[in-house]
Amino acid sequence: MNALDGSQGEGGGQILRSALALSLVTGTPFRIDDIRAGRPRPGLMRQHLTAVQAAAAVGQAETSGAAVGSRSLTFAPTAVKPGDYTFSVGTAGSATLVLQTVLPSLLTADRASTLVLEGGTHNPSSPPFDFLAKAFLPLVCQMGPRLEATLEQPGFYPAGGGRFRVTVAPAKTLAPLELEHRGALRSKRLRAVVASLPRAIGERELQRFIARTHWDSSTVSLEAVRSSPGPGNVLMAEIESEHVTEVFTGFGERQVRAETVANVCADEVLSYLATDAPVGPHLADQLVLLLALAGQGTFRTTTPTKHTHTQLAVIPRFVDTRITCTEETGGGTWRVVAGKKGR
Repeated sequence: MNALDGSQGEGGGQILRSALALSLVTGTPFRIDDIRAGRPRPGLMRQHLTAVQAAAAVGQAETSGAAVGSRSLTFAPTAVKPGDYTFSVGTAGSATLVLQTVLPSLLTADRASTLVLEGGTHNPSSPPFDFLAKAFLPLVCQMGPRLEATLEQPGFYPAGGGRFRVTVAPAKTLAPLELEHRGALRSKRLRAVVASLPRAIGERELQRFIARTHWDSSTVSLEAVRSSPGPGNVLMAEIESEHVTEVFTGFGERQVRAETVANVCADEVLSYLATDAPVGPHLADQLVLLLALAGQGTFRTTTPTKHTHTQLAVIPRFVDTRITCTEETGGGTWRVVAGKKGR
């Protein structure tokens, strides 16, 4: 049984989610201790427990230590069981991170699956639904599976209450992903979303972002959501290129000025556009594991995050794939390459 140190890498939930995903695909059991040791409130939070429960359901797994606050967990899957599932975080915790945990195992299952996920759909420090639907899932489709994602109701922190649906038509194997260049720029779009908050917040965010990036005002839109269970705000910048679409976000929070939210989003966009890398830092977090499962492939990215480095450390514990992440000449861009060991 694999023994993992939960304080490794970024010290949060990434090592747990990666281990669960890889365990499901490979059938390898593991034990993890010191879960989320690097966080102010260590141990399993509600969203992490939901990820464990979801993985246990999909993998028909035996678990020990699956409880809120637990700092140790054992997980032993038997066989992946595709089908129709509903997983509810029960709080505003990220439902998109629950999807991240179980999706890889369903991409090459023996039949289709439908996942309904409830909880936070637009949370700070986790991929929002729009990022999954527009940036990540289209690249997964390039690897063979067919996926569709539908947002049924947005859920913002701290109220939650969001819901989205993902259908998965699996492939026999994952094809390698080759993503060396962005290709020609096709469009840029900027959208501010406000739920049960004054429209002026979104207007200020749009104005500041345009002032920082000099995007044309014709690229912007403001959406007032009336179906969300609670208030929320997010600013999303979408850059569609020939070979990849990237989505960058800034989240509104209490006592944080709209201009600050816009600056956070603009900083990420400007950093991305200052390089020729097709893959931004958060998309790289998502793609590394899929490259490992495909057995080969490559992409170029901006400076890797701690989440990416955590993935790189965990992957060799479960699969026989060598992954390198090296800085390219000139700095600012990195190349991630996956290939079977010994090649």
